[in-house]
Amino acid sequence: MSLRSTDVFSMRRTVLAAFALLAALPTGAQYPGQVTKSAKDTPELRAIAVLEWTGEAGKPKASRLVPVAVLDSTRIEGDQLQDGGIYLARPEPLALAGEVEYELERNGQPIGLYEIKNAGQEQGSWVGYGAWKPLPVARPKPSAEELAQTRIDEEESDQPVLHRKKHPGDAPAEGAGSGSAPGTGDGTGSASGGQAPASDPDRPTLHRKTSSDSAGDSGANAGSGGADSNPAASANSTPASAPASDSAQDSDRPILHKRDSSESASGDSTASPASAGDPDRPVLRRPKKKPPEDVGRVDSLPDLTDPDRPRLKRGKSSGDSISVVPSLMGLPPDLEQAVAVSDAKPRPPHPWSYSWSNPDDEERMKSALEDIARAALGLNPPPPAPAPKRTKTQTGAQKSTRKSAKPAPAPPKPAPLLDEQFRVFELAYGSGATLVLSARTDAPRSQQKFVTLLAQPDLYGNVLVLLKSVTDGAHLDETPRMRLVDAVDAMADNRGELLFELRGETQRQFALYRVLRGQAEKLFVTGGGEFGTENSE
Repeated sequence: MSLRSTDVFSMRRTVLAAFALLAALPTGAQYPGQVTKSAKDTPELRAIAVLEWTGEAGKPKASRLVPVAVLDSTRIEGDQLQDGGIYLARPEPLALAGEVEYELERNGQPIGLYEIKNAGQEQGSWVGYGAWKPLPVARPKPSAEELAQTRIDEEESDQPVLHRKKHPGDAPAEGAGSGSAPGTGDGTGSASGGQAPASDPDRPTLHRKTSSDSAGDSGANAGSGGADSNPAASANSTPASAPASDSAQDSDRPILHKRDSSESASGDSTASPASAGDPDRPVLRRPKKKPPEDVGRVDSLPDLTDPDRPRLKRGKSSGDSISVVPSLMGLPPDLEQAVAVSDAKPRPPHPWSYSWSNPDDEERMKSALEDIARAALGLNPPPPAPAPKRTKTQTGAQKSTRKSAKPAPAPPKPAPLLDEQFRVFELAYGSGATLVLSARTDAPRSQQKFVTLLAQPDLYGNVLVLLKSVTDGAHLDETPRMRLVDAVDAMADNRGELLFELRGETQRQFALYRVLRGQAEKLFVTGGGEFGTENSE
């Protein structure tokens, strides 16, 4: 390779390195080490849970809150649903932290609040315990007439009103006369015409002390041997700072004197000379020391003179203790469930009920779903066998007998469905109806059969089944029973998802299903994996 070609190659390599450096500079400026979202309306963490209780709604006997999912909006890849039972567990999950408040919903309408007090584990799963609180009552705004009446009542009221203190340089208020009322001026009160108002003999008045007053007080004390040495003179004397007119008008005005040094020297054992002349004058004395109380005869301990010394007593401790909320164990037959949502961003209620244009359509859809459920549970009787064909010719007597024969009996009534639950939802504004029906058979526990159907009406008004789950009491651990809890907006997108409880024989989970474009998609399942399988159509 020649020298010139070597220089050209070196120049090209230098230019390529410079371009690579310039291309890397904007990249480093755009990624300072932290990724933030520019959208202002991005929701924060949103927790979905299920409240279970026994007793009356609002005043349950026992209750617990089971976390389901937490919507995490801080991830780069987008919003994700995390398992609420293990999300940020330290050791209890974040969804069950103390003082976290949930809003209880039924069919999209708020019915109360639930505040978490403490958390614990039941059968290996975290649950929260707390208190059911009513919804805050919104105070209506007063009308214009009420505000006007309130203002009139305040003006005509006899209750005292505080005003700001006026200073000599302040301008008079609008509507005021040439003077001001007593108590609203500069402290001395001024009436119209500049004359002072009538004095109150019982009202104390404060005056500033001048240098002449100090000289007069010292001279008076020096001449009389102390003001306190002559109680009668002290009681009737008037200070130099007070004018003669004031002393004449107010003869009962109290006068403060400095304490003589002779009183301090005498101590509290004897009264001062002033107190000897005035029997009603209060005298401060030091309390006498009391001997220590005999708290017990213990020879090995000295006398207990410290009142703050701790002592052992029988009874309950006076320290702060954690209030234990009654817990709910197991799955009692009268268990009630409701959806609970905790979100920092308030949202308006979204009802999920569907309004039928024709009320008869609801009964027709329900009857069609019940027939499908009976067929899935094996409750429909088998069709009757066809009658055998006769090849012999029939005589006239046989024909008359056939005409007089009784008609066939009416078909039997359909078998009843126990614990039947039928709900119709409108999961988005303007969307169609979503039907959910669940029921079971009447049989012993191990022989019971359970069915859950999720369907929608098709274009021709017939029932289109989107999801069908059938199981029995002997295979609940393999295929759990699906029990509808309610609809909830889990993704904070103003669209409802169906929340089901997957209850097995020894464990249970919760699942969220989204119905969209004629399909039922499993959106999320708690427990970290699949529990049971569902047959979809």
